[in-house]
Amino acid sequence: MESLTLEIAAAAARMVVEEGLEYGPAKRRAIKQLGLPARTAMPDNLAVEAAVQEYIALFCADTQPQELRALRELALVWMQRFADFRPHLAGAVWRGTATRLSDILIQLFVDDPKSAELHLVNQGLRFDVQTVTGIHGKPVDMLTVQVPCPALSERVLVHLVVYDYDDLRGALKPDAQGRPLRGDAAALQKLLHDPTP
Repeated sequence: MESLTLEIAAAAARMVVEEGLEYGPAKRRAIKQLGLPARTAMPDNLAVEAAVQEYIALFCADTQPQELRALRELALVWMQRFADFRPHLAGAVWRGTATRLSDILIQLFVDDPKSAELHLVNQGLRFDVQTVTGIHGKPVDMLTVQVPCPALSERVLVHLVVYDYDDLRGALKPDAQGRPLRGDAAALQKLLHDPTP
């Protein structure tokens, strides 16, 4: 059973790195691709993340560190633009598993949920709005902007997920391995200065 879980995680990891898929869709597609029943138990996200790290080390070690740095630098620019909204970086760019196909995920913790949208409008930026499931299982707005990333010579999606200010308290809990799930601009600057954990 454990070898099957590892096989699913490895297949999902390849899709995450090569196609930029999120973990959930990658796991479902891996199960289908491996010809397994739809009800097959999926590996948890930590197992997929470990497989992603292994895949990057084997196949992308020469390019991924520069791509990750470019995305982190761009994320910092956007966090500074939204400094009044208590921005926290999350996802693959924060965790260190991002490649040029990864999106930037910034979580905003605001007093007024519409203030982030207004901030984008005032800057003359076009954005899409959709509702996603937030960190506490409640629906939240996600504002998506497509922006240039000169260091990668391509455009990148920046997702700004809008949370209520009170959600920040529970959001700072670490994962099962004691690592922070997100970090503010100061934490990101520290990672850019010294990326080794």
